Amino acid sequence: MEFVIDSKAHGMTVLNFLRYEAGISGAMLRHLKHVENGITVNGIHVTVRHILSKGELLSIKSEDSEASQNIVATDIEIDIVYEDDDIVLPDKPPFMPTHPSHGHFDDTVANALCYRYSGKKEPFVFRAINRLDRNTSGLLLIARNRVAASKLSASLKSGEISKEYIAILKGSLPQAEGIIDTYIKRTAASIITRRVCQENEGGDRALTSYNVLFSNGEYSIVKATPITGRTHQLRVHFAYLGAPIVGDDMYGEICPYIDRHALHASRLTFPHPSSKRVISLFSPMPRDMRDLIRALFAEDECREIDELIKNKEK
Repeated sequence: MEFVIDSKAHGMTVLNFLRYEAGISGAMLRHLKHVENGITVNGIHVTVRHILSKGELLSIKSEDSEASQNIVATDIEIDIVYEDDDIVLPDKPPFMPTHPSHGHFDDTVANALCYRYSGKKEPFVFRAINRLDRNTSGLLLIARNRVAASKLSASLKSGEISKEYIAILKGSLPQAEGIIDTYIKRTAASIITRRVCQENEGGDRALTSYNVLFSNGEYSIVKATPITGRTHQLRVHFAYLGAPIVGDDMYGEICPYIDRHALHASRLTFPHPSSKRVISLFSPMPRDMRDLIRALFAEDECREIDELIKNKEK
């Protein structure tokens, strides 16, 4: 990563420039101290105490020198929506885990990306900024270097990254739009399942904004934006309101028309870690959810839904 020093940064130390102008974390700066030529000015190694002058080229080594050692590179097809030197956004299909876990060592997004970059002879360390359940489809934001990961994590924490989902619900919601504001905690019987609880029960506050795109009373299609990022948040929230996500066998019931919960991460909006330009990317609803709509709604309703979704995609 390179920076051309302008008049504003003239006279600043490398430390102050990287920390407060470039937004480089303290952890990353400590890491660079132990990297050969981790920080250079005009190609010459310097310390963070170096005083910068206008026109100098400040460079830091943000690239990985070694790939993730515990992730097997596996030849798995996966669509890439966007890619540059800092980030990559795969469009995760349903039934593919985000990262390896027990029983899933070589069939995840991480395995697919490691294979992709091993073919390009580029070391790749998997750094997921957001995660999706195995059965949830849609966009993932992955950082390709330490600096990008640090900046994007900070953006996520500060609320600068927005995630939109499309969900198909069994039932209707009390209002056409609103914010679900509850507390969520693990259930006593499982480390996986969650439930809504009272504020004094030790849970974490969970906020979800939603907008009903279409409803016939029996089924609804909603756009949902999790303001907080609790495990299973959307699934728990809609079940709590009496309209669980169709096909959710954990918080609702199975459905003969789809073999997963009908939840798709359709849009990600975020500031680019280097340029700070706001990027908004979209993933169309997958085939199984479109087939589900055709199975659950009447033909004239499906046409109306198609128009609504097209308008939302623009």
